[in-house]
Amino acid sequence: MSEYIEDEDFWGMEEEIDEYEKSAEEEIMEFFEKNKENVFFSRQIEVIFEQKYFHWVSNRAIRSLVASKRIQSESREIAGGIRIHLLWHRNYRYYKRDAKAIVKLVEEYAAPSVAGSIGIHGELIVLEGFARFQYVLMGRSVNGFKGKQWNKSNHNLDFIFYKDGISYGVEVKNTLGYMEYKELQLKIEMCRELGIRPVFVSRMMPKTWIHQIGSAGGFALILKYQLYPLSHKNLAERVAKRLKLPVDSPRSIEDGTMKRFENWHNKVKMK
Repeated sequence: MSEYIEDEDFWGMEEEIDEYEKSAEEEIMEFFEKNKENVFFSRQIEVIFEQKYFHWVSNRAIRSLVASKRIQSESREIAGGIRIHLLWHRNYRYYKRDAKAIVKLVEEYAAPSVAGSIGIHGELIVLEGFARFQYVLMGRSVNGFKGKQWNKSNHNLDFIFYKDGISYGVEVKNTLGYMEYKELQLKIEMCRELGIRPVFVSRMMPKTWIHQIGSAGGFALILKYQLYPLSHKNLAERVAKRLKLPVDSPRSIEDGTMKRFENWHNKVKMK
């Protein structure tokens, strides 16, 4: 659960945290009241409510609701040793068929071969997007740049791009969940030591993290959708329809999305 911990942002705000989490708990319970004959899983609920609550807040609310037995829960291990935490309203007696269908679909997109393809596709579609806007690729899977080397860990940056005298260290996270916060901090530090600006291309991340990236001279390009390869278009459609998750299989990153970065880049180069 380390990727859900960001308690330093809330020091001295215990009452606000309590109210925030209580509100999340009430809204999630209301959601289950309206969907009494459906089975969900924890990551799915976190994503559904992410516009209002951080993933870790929704997760705590879910655990509280399970502990109070207002919703039922069952943990199952699926392909690759991944555990999925199923959730349903306490009054839903015949949940097993729905649970089986949910597990089957999650197993399909979480299978190592599929998950690996989605991760690689995320990098390729980002590479194409930056190239389309004339950013020059200076390195891929690298931890050094122009004579400077990162030696504090074995981590690499996915890409280094260059344009108009500015170099960017780009990290791509094509996942439903947030990237690990410790990794975000590490990649920001890595970019600082290499003398380049940090850029994170991610489906979603907390606003506090986006602010932290901005304070380090970088940019968070939020895609809102997890991007599947065209070869998995049918799977993406089923995941979006059945699980209500933000996944898509476009041929490329939309110009409008890349223009958000380009507009920021133009402001940076004018400074």
